[in-house]
Amino acid sequence: MTSGYAKSSPCEARPDSGGTLMDVPSVDVLDDTFVVVPPRTLAAIFADPERCRRFWPDLRLTVYADRGDQGLRWTVRGALVGTMEVWLEPVLDGTVLHYYLRADPADKDGTVLPAAPYRGSGGPRCRRAAAETRRRQLAAKRLAFALKDELEADREIGMGSRQR
Repeated sequence: MTSGYAKSSPCEARPDSGGTLMDVPSVDVLDDTFVVVPPRTLAAIFADPERCRRFWPDLRLTVYADRGDQGLRWTVRGALVGTMEVWLEPVLDGTVLHYYLRADPADKDGTVLPAAPYRGSGGPRCRRAAAETRRRQLAAKRLAFALKDELEADREIGMGSRQR
């Protein structure tokens, strides 16, 4: 049995149990944040194309799965090429906002740039991919906290959702 590798970050490789070489996007971001509002409140925000353009001004999003109160899935074009998802999971008196971005950097014409090399070479492409991943991770958390600030502003600490 042969062993393949799948990238677990822009600069690493890990064994793939299926024995095949996996092509994983060089920007792979996930974030989970609890917001004390019902899922429908967040679903309405992410279903608004104008807000999405403000949230991600360098990306062009096309909805390929509108799951209502459970969230949305988009194809991504622009500075990155790939997919993005917001999954809204009802939990207790609020929602866990799960955010996923899996994409590769693109040039100004939308052509995907070559992936970072495997095995932690640490070359310039690897460093750029790692920096872009970190930038997108921080942006995702800033967005989640901004939504919490906006939507929970009038909620008293320890009190449940106001059912917006």
